[in-house]
Amino acid sequence: MTAIDTSKWTQASDLKAALPAIWDALQVKVDRMIGQLGEKSPHVAKADGLYDDMRLDWWTAGFWPGILWIMYDMTGKEHYREAAWPWDEKFEQKTIQDNNFHHDVGFQFLPSSVIKYKLTGDKDAKRRGLQAANFLAGRFNLAGSFLRAWNQDKTGWSIVDSSMNLSILFWAAQEIGDPRFDHIARAHADTVIDKFIRPDGSVNHILSFDPQTGELIEPLGGQGHGPDSSWSRGASWALHGMANTYRYTGDKRYLYAAQQVAHYFLACLPDDHVPHWDFRAADPLDGEPRDTSAATCAVSGLIELGAVLPGVEGAVYRRAAERILLSLTQHYATWDRLEHEGILLEGTGNKPAGQNIDVSLIYGDYYYVEAIAKLLGWQNRIF
Repeated sequence: MTAIDTSKWTQASDLKAALPAIWDALQVKVDRMIGQLGEKSPHVAKADGLYDDMRLDWWTAGFWPGILWIMYDMTGKEHYREAAWPWDEKFEQKTIQDNNFHHDVGFQFLPSSVIKYKLTGDKDAKRRGLQAANFLAGRFNLAGSFLRAWNQDKTGWSIVDSSMNLSILFWAAQEIGDPRFDHIARAHADTVIDKFIRPDGSVNHILSFDPQTGELIEPLGGQGHGPDSSWSRGASWALHGMANTYRYTGDKRYLYAAQQVAHYFLACLPDDHVPHWDFRAADPLDGEPRDTSAATCAVSGLIELGAVLPGVEGAVYRRAAERILLSLTQHYATWDRLEHEGILLEGTGNKPAGQNIDVSLIYGDYYYVEAIAKLLGWQNRIF
């Protein structure tokens, strides 16, 4: 194995000129990952650089096949298609066994079944995507207008992460002409605007509702520093999720919500444009871990804002996205680590629980690939 030549962007001050070289490097990296990962369902790569192998109903299971499908769509190379093809079949088999699928089925089936159907016309993939949308719609709490999070006894909990899962409902509504899915997605998105996004643009991670009456009980800290803190990946879920919701609906309330969170997110970034794991974890934040996964998800959402807003207004968001991506590419990637199975370093999974700090995260890798592909013209949006 040979190291990737990074000379074309190491000293670059602008991402645009370096994009083709970065894409070539990504192909080399992902090709290497195919051999390294085999049939593993990756989530976290720690200091040893080796991705773990999680169960198929784990929320991150769709991101690796999602990377492969984007690479196939962008290049037409069959080995990406072959590596991506079986994943949604595996997920479906898990649905008929004991499992723990929940609010995150969009994360699992959008980048596996839905994109597979879009790119190949496979009818089984379409069926699996629609089944996942139907499952998610069944988690809607009518009294509180929210999608229920997790399983077991958390019947009144909802989380901002679900902003990103709404796309599978919007897709299903369009695919079969059934507005029920659209109604549920909009209702939850309205709750995100009304209850999750604070006036300053920061967000709550978890909200607890009375599942009988729908009344809000309290915010919970979740993966943030505390109930009143500002978990950066939560902000990125809201930013990207509301941008996607605007793309599907054309309703400017969701556009304005995405912009509100985007402005807060960008205002809180440190000098190298890569966020700390929580914008309110400490004052000052020096020494607090970064979260490159929050950066990449936000970047992909910023690119969406840049695409839907005209002229100079949209360019502001695109330039911000490019600044973050350039920093990630120059300072946080594993181009020179041949045995490392992840793309980006310094992700933070769950700091309050002491889990997965300063690691590679497969969803951080996915949104990095997605963002680079978007800047190169990729159009087959799935989120």
